[in-house]
Amino acid sequence: MEVKDIPIKEGQKQFEVVNEGDVVVLPTFGAAFDKMLALSKKGVQIIDTTCPWVSKVWTTVEKHKKGQYTLIIHGKYAHEETVETASFIGKYIIVKNMKEVSTYVCDYILEGGLSGSSSTKEEFLEKFKNVISKGFDLDADLAKVGKLEEKTMMQKYGVGNINDHFISFNTIYDATQVNFLLRSYDFVYAMFKLVEEKLDLLLVIGGWNSSNTLHLQEIGDLRGIPSHWIDIEKQIGPGNKIAYKLNHGELVEKDNWLPKGPITIGVTSGALTPDKAVDDTLIRVFDIKHEEVLELV
Repeated sequence: MEVKDIPIKEGQKQFEVVNEGDVVVLPTFGAAFDKMLALSKKGVQIIDTTCPWVSKVWTTVEKHKKGQYTLIIHGKYAHEETVETASFIGKYIIVKNMKEVSTYVCDYILEGGLSGSSSTKEEFLEKFKNVISKGFDLDADLAKVGKLEEKTMMQKYGVGNINDHFISFNTIYDATQVNFLLRSYDFVYAMFKLVEEKLDLLLVIGGWNSSNTLHLQEIGDLRGIPSHWIDIEKQIGPGNKIAYKLNHGELVEKDNWLPKGPITIGVTSGALTPDKAVDDTLIRVFDIKHEEVLELV
């Protein structure tokens, strides 16, 4: 039996390597609707490990999609869960923070009456061109909205008509969110303790779309510690090379990233990073230092 990842080319999964009868495991954050449809047509056996709380979000989304609502999704547009959730929605717009909601979405609905930015339709569509559904019509699709500032719709349409234009529903992961937040808090707290040590450099391991892991790297940067954020151990290549991301997203390739001689390395990982990913990364680091020792013999 052979286990392998489906390759990605230019941001797209290459399903040509999957054949009828193969077993495909869907990850915990799920898979986009079009991907599941493509796999189904190939006649593969699908093992769905999607987190039940992610599935709950999709069920809620499907329910309100039938009500002809445009859904406001709060999250990173490139994050796996955001991408997969958006694939189940008819009309949507993705915002990364409340500033985008108030400055653009709410303000457009109120025709400049909220923040005074009065962005034109062209400016709005240019700003959100990568994070809106196909054929998004600002005037029509923002008339009936899910998950938006309720007072904005009251101001626009009146208190008596609010239910015709606005609906709010909870898509937070209920009990699991508490556990995840506690786990994230533990990691951040431990990180603050870690950077109090005299470190030569910091190695952060976790998905490049993870906000939690990003914050861990930021803590190291703020303390002036050279910080290297990798998603998998393969970013550490032979010959003391590394490919890592800076906290603003730039991918950097660096030679001789591990200093010669005895060094102190701080190692941390994201809340959902598997222990094996950390172990594999440490093995790569030890291999580099081992080669260094052999050169001295």
